[in-house]
Amino acid sequence: MRTTLTLDDDLAEELRTLAHRTRRSFKQVVNEALRAGLAGHRRTRPRRYRLKPAPLGGVRPGFNLDKALQLSDALEDEGIARKLELRK
Repeated sequence: MRTTLTLDDDLAEELRTLAHRTRRSFKQVVNEALRAGLAGHRRTRPRRYRLKPAPLGGVRPGFNLDKALQLSDALEDEGIARKLELRK
């Protein structure tokens, strides 16, 4: 395909130098540079995030995890009692 590109002067000079140094045509050097640039932008599938669970200990006897609000209240009461003991 034939097209017209407007290149910055420094970039055009660098491409010409590379073409001369490697004894390839300007067209080949430009095509390879474009392919290399586009290859860097290809989307690869992101790695799947995996979470490794860590044991946090067991459930205290007497607490039913099915009743979360009751558990929350009990823990809050324990925290308040601990703070009050520290004030003594």
